[in-house]
Amino acid sequence: MGVLKERGGQVTIFIIIAVIIIGIALSIYLLVPRAETEAVFDATNPAGFMQTCLEKEIESTVETISSQGGSIVPVNYILYQDNKIEYLCYTAEWYETCVVQQPLLKRHIESEIRDDIQEEVETCFANLQENYRDDSYTVNLETGKTVVELLPKRIVTRFENYVLTVSKGETSRHDSFNVILNNNLYELSSIATSIIDWEATYGDAETTIYMTYYPDLKVEKLKQTDGSTIYILTDRNDGNKFQFASRSVAWPPGYAESVINET
Repeated sequence: MGVLKERGGQVTIFIIIAVIIIGIALSIYLLVPRAETEAVFDATNPAGFMQTCLEKEIESTVETISSQGGSIVPVNYILYQDNKIEYLCYTAEWYETCVVQQPLLKRHIESEIRDDIQEEVETCFANLQENYRDDSYTVNLETGKTVVELLPKRIVTRFENYVLTVSKGETSRHDSFNVILNNNLYELSSIATSIIDWEATYGDAETTIYMTYYPDLKVEKLKQTDGSTIYILTDRNDGNKFQFASRSVAWPPGYAESVINET
């Protein structure tokens, strides 16, 4: 009986120690700052705070848009590997060339990014003000509008007419907030626009031309059974992709084979 009590006491001690260890681990996880995900506040550099706060959100939005043909919520799309890929050129008819669905693709993508990140923009500015207040600053923020621009090799998000005034002894005014994401969506969407022009004019596009002019570009052209074509543009250097769909001069199933057999 004494041995059993002794063993029971040892088990109780082990359980207590395990609970303490788990508690310490949870405390470390919850309390230690995770710099890779949280914006670090510096009273002298509010623009840096906004860059860190928004960069991951913009990157996620751009990745979603790039995988879906330029839209956050595709309307006219084809399913491919569980992805909804927007038609940038489309006709429901057989043998007919397609009609361009997004004639201003660059502008459309910019507005899609802007609308999708707007809530996070407001959250980041609110967090920025709260950090100043926690540091005993008086804060005033005049808001304006968010502008997203696709530029060569980068995506720039600007906050026009945003003015942040902070004071603690001295007053400082900040009116330049730019968040820059290194990404070549400008180049990929421009090539997509060129391919769509071919599809709308001739019903097809010769993709090897693009890979000849742009050695770092990989162009995949995937024909689907319904007459659609999925294009996947990939930058070989960084893996950035833009994929979209087209349906132009489509033939009914079996028609091509019958023509070949007759000839």
